Amino acid sequence: MRLLYLNPNATEAMTDSMVSVARDAAPGAEVLGWTNYLGPPAIQGPEDGEAAVEGLLSLLPEARAAAVDAIVIGCFDDTGLGRIRSAAHCPVIGIGQAAMSLAALHGNRFGIVTTLDVSVPVIAANVDLYGHRQACVGVFASGLPVLEVEGGGPRVEDRLAMTIAGAKAAGAGAIVLGCAGMSRLRHSLSDRTDTVLIDGVVASAIIAQALVYR
Repeated sequence: MRLLYLNPNATEAMTDSMVSVARDAAPGAEVLGWTNYLGPPAIQGPEDGEAAVEGLLSLLPEARAAAVDAIVIGCFDDTGLGRIRSAAHCPVIGIGQAAMSLAALHGNRFGIVTTLDVSVPVIAANVDLYGHRQACVGVFASGLPVLEVEGGGPRVEDRLAMTIAGAKAAGAGAIVLGCAGMSRLRHSLSDRTDTVLIDGVVASAIIAQALVYR
């Protein structure tokens, strides 16, 4: 089984960290990661997302040639998901879609912790699109840019922990980490906040394998 993670942004370090997390989550699969070098350095808002789509679409012939079994869009905004799904030769899912699906299965209401305010409307629209409006208590911006989250460090973890606490206070049980750059912070943040944290990279690895199970 061959899974391909497409990073819509041009930051190769984010591709590498995402693939590392996905490989741990899917040890029985071959996990590939490709970077969209035609995209912006980070996806922060609808304009960045739109700017990334053509580059993602241009990678689909190579994905077909590589005979990948499923494609994962490695941005929590699920950048270009509909267009890529309609053009691809195999199932396509987004890490945002996957994380929300698993969060809804927990039974409690969930919250989403993301990066900047500009990302909130895109994610909120996806919450509605995927049918989770009743289950989701809200999308909470941490005020951290994507690449700062990817860089990590004490300040980043402090801010994310504070935002997670705010989402819990609003009634969330499980918390969805709304950025691929948060993936490698999941364990430490979960321990620190005593919270069920759902990461889209892990969730997508699990769901992608189920989609192509033979």
